[in-house]
Amino acid sequence: MQAARCPTDELSLTNCAVVSEKDLQSGQHVTVKTTPNHKFVFTVKTHHTVSPGSIAFSLPQRKWAGLSIGQEVEVANYNFDKSKQCIGAMTIEIDFLQKKSTDSSPYDSDKMAAEFIQQFNNQAFSVTQQLVFSFCDKLFGLMVKDIEAMDASILRGETASGKKQKIDIGLMVGNSQVIFEKAESSSLTLVGKAKTKEARQTIINPEWNFEKMGIGGLDKEFSSIFRRAFASRVFPPDIVEQMGCKHVKGIMLFGPPGCGKTLMARQIGKMLNAREPKVVNGPEILNKYVGESEANIRKLFADAEEEQKRLGANSGLHIIIFDELDAICKQRGTGASSTGVHDTVVNQLLSKIDGVEQLNNILVIGMTNRPDLIDDALMRPGRFEVKMEISLPDEKGRVQILTIHTNKMRSFNLLAPDVDIKELAAETKNYSGAELEGLVRAAQSTAMNRHIKATSTVEVDMERAEKLQVTRSDFMGSLNNDIKPAFGTNQEDYSNYIMNGIIKWGDPVTHVLDDGELLIQQTKNSDRTPLVAVLLEGPPHCGKTALAAKIAEDSQFPFIKICSPEKMIGYSEIAKCQAIKKVFDDACKSQLSCVVVDDIERLLDYVPIGPRFSNLVLQALLVLLKRAPPKGRKLLIIGTTSRKDVLQEMEMLDAFSTTIHIPNISTGEQLVDALEVFTHTPILTFADGLFLLSTECSISLPLLSPFFYCLQMDQEYRVTKFLSLLRDEGA
Repeated sequence: MQAARCPTDELSLTNCAVVSEKDLQSGQHVTVKTTPNHKFVFTVKTHHTVSPGSIAFSLPQRKWAGLSIGQEVEVANYNFDKSKQCIGAMTIEIDFLQKKSTDSSPYDSDKMAAEFIQQFNNQAFSVTQQLVFSFCDKLFGLMVKDIEAMDASILRGETASGKKQKIDIGLMVGNSQVIFEKAESSSLTLVGKAKTKEARQTIINPEWNFEKMGIGGLDKEFSSIFRRAFASRVFPPDIVEQMGCKHVKGIMLFGPPGCGKTLMARQIGKMLNAREPKVVNGPEILNKYVGESEANIRKLFADAEEEQKRLGANSGLHIIIFDELDAICKQRGTGASSTGVHDTVVNQLLSKIDGVEQLNNILVIGMTNRPDLIDDALMRPGRFEVKMEISLPDEKGRVQILTIHTNKMRSFNLLAPDVDIKELAAETKNYSGAELEGLVRAAQSTAMNRHIKATSTVEVDMERAEKLQVTRSDFMGSLNNDIKPAFGTNQEDYSNYIMNGIIKWGDPVTHVLDDGELLIQQTKNSDRTPLVAVLLEGPPHCGKTALAAKIAEDSQFPFIKICSPEKMIGYSEIAKCQAIKKVFDDACKSQLSCVVVDDIERLLDYVPIGPRFSNLVLQALLVLLKRAPPKGRKLLIIGTTSRKDVLQEMEMLDAFSTTIHIPNISTGEQLVDALEVFTHTPILTFADGLFLLSTECSISLPLLSPFFYCLQMDQEYRVTKFLSLLRDEGA
């Protein structure tokens, strides 16, 4: 027969070869042999305009079979073996036939599949076949990608055997399954279950491993981010669409410096099968020229916008990471300058993440140490929806981090057997991930320093260097001398207050320390009272600060800070409030914290002449003393004052849950005990002791020194001097 052009456009859409009714009948299947090695199977349709001896093909059919008009072809009948050649499932690649007729409307692939089976029922299809399909008044170009034969047991009315067999040529039947796949570069948007069949590439990189990536102690945070940010991206898109679920577009990571925010954001990019993340530091966005800062934001999102327009739902995930987000996204309307640059940058970012033309192929990760500075509009759902605190690692987390940083040394046998990672983790309370890494580096440098010869030239002792090992003593030395945690206990801070120890001159001192121990246990163990505040009050120089420091030391809490007036000399009222607030904010970042607020009346700038005090600092203290720590955190506050009456008038005593009175030495017996503890020897004669035991007095601790010096004098003068000192103390 001779190849001809299809007579009408309607016949072109039937996917049939058109013949004269004198040659063949409608519905027959034929093989068309173009060359000795090339055969193509078509279903035929008759039409009166086709002359006998001719067979007409549409343009897609001619392109597929490589036919030209007037070409001689060999045509023969073709019979399908319905037990093996019925189509069970057919995957078809689809795109708009003409690029100029593209639109962004979603097309329901389920309805499309039903229409396809209705139009092309009982027709022959071959792998790689091309055809035109009309749906919703739009023309689509199709290409058959894959055909699976129908299970023969189903045709016999039996239960499916589950065997799948690929075939090259098949017959479309009423219960065949049609799956549409969008062409790679197509902008077509498909919805519905029949839009994909292939196993989806998982969004999580299969080679992902937390420890290899150098992340430790963040298991809980990662699982929470997975649940919120990636669950919708891991599920098949059709299920997500049926739920009406939108992907999370923004994650905000905040917390103390050095806890792994930047590391975590960097590794999220590696963990996902996504485009290379764009990492941008907040200050880099800002530009001195008008409009350039906003243009920089637009450039970050340009690739994602272009890909979404081109590929629609098939677009890959674009990750944009903002480090130091607070530099560009401060609260609008708070800038001191009149330019309003920050405000317009925030507006531009808001419109890009979740504006009128919203993108669905982005994940924006913001990081900051100051979440309180970020504009509220950025924090609502739809923008930075997932807010995750990356806090200080717990003991299990510290074990993971130290293991990661010592793995290489262990593999090359450079870590001594006496190094116990669990012991180090227990000793490094409130150390951040960066500080733990610094600790390992400090221990390494200590170990290397042992093998350096300090002669006229500095050189390495190569003989001993080959036996280099980092030992437990290297770690302990670095722990005590080199690396101190920013949110930990600065021992020098409170050891100055108790350098001479606590002189237990009587029951009052013992009772205070016992009460302090009870308050420590209450803070540690009670879930009902996460905040415990105690006020130590008494006359000047009775030892309040020393006892507060002793109680804080005995608590063994990982965070201990003393808020002292001596550190705030010359501060303005606002600066003083901010310094006090920072101490309390830092305390809330630790699991167990103790804050000593020393000499409260000095913090308040109180003087009896006037009287004058700082109301701003008073109000700040009243708020902070009553502010409960976040859930899961415990805080013990110890205040000291010599003017309980003043705090009573300021209504500050109500902020403390309990008040403990600390007296001066009030009897001769207590004075004798104090002097004996002070000098470590029994020093008083019988006559002096008898005289002192009958004496009522009020002696502050600094006066123990003059009493002690009296004891160096001769007997007669000593008694006279004692009497004089006691008289001065109002005995």
